[in-house]
Amino acid sequence: MNQVLNHDPLSVFRIDGRVAIVTGASSGLGTHFARTLHAAGATVVLAARRVERLQALMHELPGSIVIATDLNEAADRERLIAETVRQVGPPRILVNNAGVGHKVAVEEEDLETFRTAMEVNVTAIWHLSKLCAPYMKEAGGGNIVNIASMFGIVGSSPVKQAHYCASKGAVLNLTRELGLQWARRNIKVNSLCPGWFPSEMTVAMDDEASMNFLKQNSPIPRMGELQELDGALLLLASDACSFMTGQQIVVDGGWTAR
Repeated sequence: MNQVLNHDPLSVFRIDGRVAIVTGASSGLGTHFARTLHAAGATVVLAARRVERLQALMHELPGSIVIATDLNEAADRERLIAETVRQVGPPRILVNNAGVGHKVAVEEEDLETFRTAMEVNVTAIWHLSKLCAPYMKEAGGGNIVNIASMFGIVGSSPVKQAHYCASKGAVLNLTRELGLQWARRNIKVNSLCPGWFPSEMTVAMDDEASMNFLKQNSPIPRMGELQELDGALLLLASDACSFMTGQQIVVDGGWTAR
């Protein structure tokens, strides 16, 4: 009875003292994810190319560190993990948030655009997860959160971006396989699939026509607010998902339920 009375259901979401890497932390969802993990107790490693933005965020989040990283470069990915271990300790949480994509019809989409999307959105996730896994295994477990998209589940047209849809679909199945391979090592690998949220990718939608498009097509007729991702992120980054791996959580206002 005392155990029931003293039970704190929120404590499982705390990640005090754990080292958490957030890629793409210089803007949008990545910046917000870093703030959320820091508020939940993590030591946050801020990774992206735009160092000046990361440094401003670092001053806002005591104890966090900045590691300049170009996710398109394998050497930078390896340095990110090595420097994390050297400066603050082995990672227990990896949030693979960095991604690229823009609106373009297939007819105008060049091969380099497609290759870059696959390198940053898929290969970098595979590589960073592989690099972090030995440290997580040694620590007795860890959490990998891959930021996919509702456009890994459904097509994006009339917003045309085949490279983005293809890469995010790949992220979801990569998540399933990594989750299966590492399940018995207590490494939980799951995906978070946001819908329309404020970011550099959606800044062009800040106009009346775009807002009308969202209102007409989304069951919850608006764009999401960043804090509406907090619950799903903390679930996947903490011990709250101790019996959950290889899965996806979709936060999209009902878009994919249509």
